[in-house]
Amino acid sequence: MRYLINKSTNPYFNLALDEYALKHINLDEDFFFLWRNEPSVIIGKNQNTVEEINQAFVDKNSIKVARRVSGGGAVYHDLGNLNFTFIINVDDPGEVNYKKYVQPVIDALQEMGVKAEASGRNDILINGLKISGNAQRMANKKLMHHGTLLYDVNIEDLVQALHVTPDKYISKGVKSVRSRVTNIKEHLPDSTDIFDFWNSLHFFLSNKGKDKEIVLSEKEIAKIEFEAVNRFATWDWIYGKSPEFNFVNKKRFKGGNLEIKADVRHGHIQSIHFSGDYLGLNDVNVIEERLRNVRFLRVDVEHILSDYDLSMYFNDISKEEFLSLMFD
Repeated sequence: MRYLINKSTNPYFNLALDEYALKHINLDEDFFFLWRNEPSVIIGKNQNTVEEINQAFVDKNSIKVARRVSGGGAVYHDLGNLNFTFIINVDDPGEVNYKKYVQPVIDALQEMGVKAEASGRNDILINGLKISGNAQRMANKKLMHHGTLLYDVNIEDLVQALHVTPDKYISKGVKSVRSRVTNIKEHLPDSTDIFDFWNSLHFFLSNKGKDKEIVLSEKEIAKIEFEAVNRFATWDWIYGKSPEFNFVNKKRFKGGNLEIKADVRHGHIQSIHFSGDYLGLNDVNVIEERLRNVRFLRVDVEHILSDYDLSMYFNDISKEEFLSLMFD
């Protein structure tokens, strides 16, 4: 199979390349490319971002958040994860299935000595543990099939970045299914690094190195970079494209009980309501009204709250406690 070489580790560029390859590289031949991302959480197209990530953890650890154009669940990437994208010509969409397109990857893994197998709707497993999740998108009689390969991923960061309190969000978005995972490196007969693994997989998929490279022009790369910056890296795409959801959370603080309920649409607060047994002097409706149409984002809500002496509204419940209830 022919191939692109992509050395970028920028998730926004890489997701823009996925879409560009699907829609604008018009070849009669199928092709593939391998790629890695710096630490990032990649959200499925139809997911509610805040429901899928631990926002406090990703902020603290400078983990990027991105939204792809394919469906499916949220996944964690770092430089120990190798991703693959296939662009396939498809005449009959009814013939599209996942196992057909993950089989070359499984064959490559088995040739390396890894007992990999397809499982469920879109996964690859080793001994019942997940090493790969896959998703697809079609356009113009072409299929983009892409997937992850957990080679030597920081599992602790993976777990923390995707952890959220399950009852805080009630949305129409597609929820991720958490799976037990393992790293491919642990199952290889010989010790290798990710670049050896990359080269071995590339060699296998490129017909043992016989197929030719596809080279993008500077103009094509500029178009991809434009989409990366002006669409894929924007708050409107990453958070604003989230389905409508309801936020509910409550906690007892020293200053009393506080419950927050909010309706959020396109990433903006449509309505918000505070209730509890706190001993505030001023009417909280004033703050509720100020927060309408504000982005459901910690920094934006904090900016609004800074205009008020919260002790007059919530007595001994501090701004940090208020924000932690909404965003931690």
